[in-house]
Amino acid sequence: MSAVYAAEDADFRGPLDVTKAATAVLDGDGTVVGWGPAAHALLGYPPHEAVGRPIGTFVVDRPGAYRMSAPLPGAALARRQVLHMRHRDGHIVRVATATLPLSHAGAGPARLLAVADADETERWEALQSMLRGLATQSPVGLAIYDTDLRVVWTNHALYREMGTFQYAGLGPDEMVADGEILSDGYPGTLTETMRQVIATGEPVIELHYSGRPPADPEHDHVWSCSYYRLQDADGRALGVCEETVDITDRYLAQQRLDLLVRAGGRVGTSLDMTRTAQELSAVAVPQFADAITVDLIDVVLEGDQPAPGTATARRVVRVWEGPSEGPRTARPVAYPADSLQARCLAGGQPVLEGPTPTQSAHSRLAVPLRTEGGPLGVVTFCRDRHPDPFESGDLLVADELAARAAVSIDNARRFTREHAAALTLQRSLLPRHLPRLTAVDVAHRYLPADNRAGVGGDWYDVIALSGTRVGLVVGDVVGHGVRAAATMGRLRTSVRAFARLDLPPDELLTRLDELITQDAHEQTAVQAGTEDAALGVTCLYAVYDPVSGRCSMARAGSPLPSIVDPGTGAVSHPDVPAGPPLGLGGLPFESAEFTLPEGSLIALFTDGLIQGRDRDRDAELDALHAVLAEHRRPLDDLCDRIVTTLLPGPVDDDAALLLVRTRTLDSHEVAAWDLPDDPEVVGRARALATRQVGAWGLDGELGFTTELVVSELVTNAIRYASGPIQLRLIRDRTLICEVSDTGHTSPHLRRAGSEDEGGRGLFLIAQMTQQWGTRYTPTGKTIWAEQPIPP
Repeated sequence: MSAVYAAEDADFRGPLDVTKAATAVLDGDGTVVGWGPAAHALLGYPPHEAVGRPIGTFVVDRPGAYRMSAPLPGAALARRQVLHMRHRDGHIVRVATATLPLSHAGAGPARLLAVADADETERWEALQSMLRGLATQSPVGLAIYDTDLRVVWTNHALYREMGTFQYAGLGPDEMVADGEILSDGYPGTLTETMRQVIATGEPVIELHYSGRPPADPEHDHVWSCSYYRLQDADGRALGVCEETVDITDRYLAQQRLDLLVRAGGRVGTSLDMTRTAQELSAVAVPQFADAITVDLIDVVLEGDQPAPGTATARRVVRVWEGPSEGPRTARPVAYPADSLQARCLAGGQPVLEGPTPTQSAHSRLAVPLRTEGGPLGVVTFCRDRHPDPFESGDLLVADELAARAAVSIDNARRFTREHAAALTLQRSLLPRHLPRLTAVDVAHRYLPADNRAGVGGDWYDVIALSGTRVGLVVGDVVGHGVRAAATMGRLRTSVRAFARLDLPPDELLTRLDELITQDAHEQTAVQAGTEDAALGVTCLYAVYDPVSGRCSMARAGSPLPSIVDPGTGAVSHPDVPAGPPLGLGGLPFESAEFTLPEGSLIALFTDGLIQGRDRDRDAELDALHAVLAEHRRPLDDLCDRIVTTLLPGPVDDDAALLLVRTRTLDSHEVAAWDLPDDPEVVGRARALATRQVGAWGLDGELGFTTELVVSELVTNAIRYASGPIQLRLIRDRTLICEVSDTGHTSPHLRRAGSEDEGGRGLFLIAQMTQQWGTRYTPTGKTIWAEQPIPP
């Protein structure tokens, strides 16, 4: 039974039906000749009072309305009228009336008048209008199934939705092709769902169902279905009523919105361009497209922005082609001039290409990856198995997906550029190659907390000093990242400059503290309220002398170093006074000096190595000492073990580690003589130096130069200072000549005039030696000069 037939065959009898209404029989003049019991009940007049009276006498507002002289119409049912009639007790009754002809000529009964309560009639007509609308005009599809779940009735909307298909006797899953329930928590088929409704009486509301109707077998539709049980007055199930609304457009719009929401949470989770392309593919495939490709302009991968107007002239690299089980190697691609990707890049707008006989893809859509700075590349969405080609509604979704990916890719591009700059900064700030020194063997490790930038505020350094001594440094700038690294580089340079002045550790830290405090005041004066990254710097500086085996050390807020005795393997901390962090200004620093046996192991480190969030400092120190106890292992192995033990995962603070194993110079490599303050000793000093250089097998050119250097330095010491003089020669990687006296005035180079008798000695020394300088001691000063030893 179709919906049309169901609507036409329905029994729409109501209050004016002659089997239900109050009736009166009228003659041709409108006089009552018959009065039914229902009329008596409605108006209160018994038959003997009503018969013989004109019907118009009962009408209040239209007397004589039924007095008729014309022949009766041939219609079966006249148009309904609403009248006001007087009840026998005097009150007015509002009624609806209709007439039915009984005969067309002659005397006697001429028509039948049906009368009913007007309010009841209007309610019934409204209900009938609603039912007729549901059956013939409602956009909601309606179907009634019997207890065997076979169709017994449908309305016109469902009939129209399904085309000319006839439903009588069909089950719910037989009405569409490839039907599928999309909502969670329901049985697998509509038949099972409807059986559950019949069994439990619980209605099912807003169940989403997908399938292909006979009227449109090439495309999937989505319906919102609701079911409720039909039952008689005694509660016995009669069947199930189904309400369906085609929500395909709304469902697709919701799916697109969900797609964009999912893209917002899943695309761009890292600063990696290839991973962003992979995340875009994971979101779009297979819901939106069957496959996608992501192509980027080559300079974007290097961190640069393509210049305006050069996008089509640049090389394009394909970073993703999916779906894929794993990452693909980026490869260059070449676009034909008329390809949709080339047109997309050239125009900067999406390009849609429908199916053609020569293409395997059902539909393709190229969308530019663009930012305010210009195009970055292009993403191509392909549909070859999807039943529907791309349409205008998909353009907005694809453009929004590409825009989200473009923002992430542009962030990754900026990060790539900044990361390259940070790495360059790191290479320039931290020592890339520590000097090879006779005094110590060293190994080091540096772990920045900012792994993305790869640089932070901690640093280490090993500085070659005069007399084969070595300066050892570890420092820590508060914070991490490029700003802390820039401050660290400035401080590292300052430490090296102060160290070359041969300042003792406590004085070096005092000078560094003054520098930081002065910079902070200057910065505050220029820009008030700006936090100086150099405030709160910690630093440890030590000087080790391999000739004497003595080590002098001072610290400003840094943790105490750990020292391993080479004989017993015991780990201890030197008694070095704890100075305040640098940058506080005006507070003193103190040095401690102690002797280190040859082969001692010193571990210098910053706070990040042994403390941090949820880390116990004492436990970390115990773990460090356990590794240091194996002090005879190679230093690089010890560094790796320390890092692996103490910092097995990501760190929340920068960490620097410097391991130093001490050496001492053999006594045969050092010669020293105490000389009186007498001009006659100059010749003796020359002879002593010449003899020692010869004993070392360094006579020849070095012998002549050493004799000249010794002569000039001893002469200056006698002339400008007082007290005893010491001459010392050290054979190391260079030949070092030192002359110490009790004076505190440092000599300086000057250009002697043509008539000057002196002033040329230091100038000759500077020309004939590798380097020379002065350092101050507690008893005076030492002037030194180094000469390279030939291979």
